[in-house]
Amino acid sequence: MSFTIHGIGVSGGIAIGHALLVSHTTLEVDHYALPPSQVPEESVRFEAAIGKVRAEMEGLRDSVPATAPAEFAAFINLHLMILNDSTLSVAPRRIIETEHCNAEWALKVQMDALLAQFDEIEDGYLRERKADVVQVVERVLKALSGQPGYVPPPPAADSEQNLILVAHDLSPADVVEFKQHQFASFITDVGGTTSHTAVVARSLAIPSIVALHNARHLIGENELIIVDGTQGVVIVNPDPQVLAEYQLRQQQFDLERQKLRRLKDTRPATLDGIKVELHANIEGPGDVIEARDNGATGIGLFRSEFLFLGRPDLPDEDEQFEAYRKAAEEMDGMPVTIRTYDLGADKSVEDEPQRNANPAMGLRAIRLCLTEPRRFLTQLRAMLRASHYGKINILIPMLATSSEVDQSLALIKQAKQSLDDEDIAYDRGIKVGGMIEVPAAALALGIFVRKLDFLSIGTNDLIQYTLAIDRTDDTVSHLYDPLHPAVLNLIAGVIKSADKAKVPVALCGEMAGDVTLTRLLLALGLRHYSMHSAHLLDVKQVILQSNLAELKPLGRKMLQTSDSAKLHAMLRRLNR
Repeated sequence: MSFTIHGIGVSGGIAIGHALLVSHTTLEVDHYALPPSQVPEESVRFEAAIGKVRAEMEGLRDSVPATAPAEFAAFINLHLMILNDSTLSVAPRRIIETEHCNAEWALKVQMDALLAQFDEIEDGYLRERKADVVQVVERVLKALSGQPGYVPPPPAADSEQNLILVAHDLSPADVVEFKQHQFASFITDVGGTTSHTAVVARSLAIPSIVALHNARHLIGENELIIVDGTQGVVIVNPDPQVLAEYQLRQQQFDLERQKLRRLKDTRPATLDGIKVELHANIEGPGDVIEARDNGATGIGLFRSEFLFLGRPDLPDEDEQFEAYRKAAEEMDGMPVTIRTYDLGADKSVEDEPQRNANPAMGLRAIRLCLTEPRRFLTQLRAMLRASHYGKINILIPMLATSSEVDQSLALIKQAKQSLDDEDIAYDRGIKVGGMIEVPAAALALGIFVRKLDFLSIGTNDLIQYTLAIDRTDDTVSHLYDPLHPAVLNLIAGVIKSADKAKVPVALCGEMAGDVTLTRLLLALGLRHYSMHSAHLLDVKQVILQSNLAELKPLGRKMLQTSDSAKLHAMLRRLNR
């Protein structure tokens, strides 16, 4: 019987193949009492399971290839941090010793207590980290039961390229194991746009859908399924006509991707000669190769906080310097814009546990940097040292006040002076810019254009803050609207004010890589886009087929329109 399941498409394209169901240990564990004489032995059994899982995960971390996206190792390190935290590695042992119960039950009790704390967190991204706790516990339960970690079975009639992984969820450890294979697609019951599966699927450029809710129970092993990552639809046991239609669509999609490769070395410009810059967003120097392969002419956003994540210590100045230097050298004279670490909201380091109930608006990004000037100076010195080896720009995130700009510039001056004192070379003309992602900054742009060399619009947070919508929460994701009149007018206002002040302005949020919005952004005056490498050629193709003179009048009308339906209709006209 054929049926359809709907979820959230997080990586576009079409995959057709047979289902490979991923099983995980159930968290319904037995509870039984132990005689006092067996309690020490049970504690030892628990510690042995923790040690086994730790060794497995460290082995997985060490096996991550150097060319893999930075998120892979970060995810594994995050799970190691959870595993090594005393709330999971020590507290269950105390429960075993005080309640004389089996290790599985003690671990389950402690996990439930932790998950209850997560339920009180408002931030959607952090709520998703509940899944990380569950995944770590599942792995320890497997070790307690003597089960090995998941190993994909060898494919039978199908090659791996025709297998689609169907799971309730995929842990970072699973993902690293799967990375060694070439599956057609990932689909999961849970997750959002920031889940591990979503991030990895986008980095691998394979179709993927999350939040399917019941796919793991509804789909049978080896059933034929179609994954339409663009529409967020899974078709199970398609009838011959539907299958033939999607096979044709898949061929057309693959052919279009091949054609796009021809545009790699073509400079992006509109039909009427307006030149545009297309840069890539990266998490580490290992992503530069993919950026250049997709024709990026610069790095518009190096998310430096990924160097800090998922590790028990902090990267010192030399380690940061090497990462920044490598990116600069591999870009071979093209600009590399490094954002100072944006920690404290959805990302935190081990020595700074998240306590704020609403961390997206708490002590994060530049606010956190300015409370930790020694750490900030360490990063600034590393960036400045690396600027001697290529064209590096410094980007300050989440600016909202004049004081934050002044303090940041003062610390950069201090870092320069310290390098001068040590006779260490750096680019004395290094540019310093600010991210416009807080509505207050967009509305008071004069503060920033007078003091900064360039601006970068971070639409992900700008939309979130403007509309009071948690962009990681799928229960309100339908309200996250880049076409909201307030959002469009804020973006247009920033671009216009920056141009008037002759300050370069880029856009580095998800909107930059959305081809349905490329022409609208052109019409609003944007000339510098920065996005995930996988979207560069798609956006370039749209730009090459656009005539700015024809787009501008409709773009102006859209800024004067408040009706949502009319805005979407006008966008469709713009994209004809």
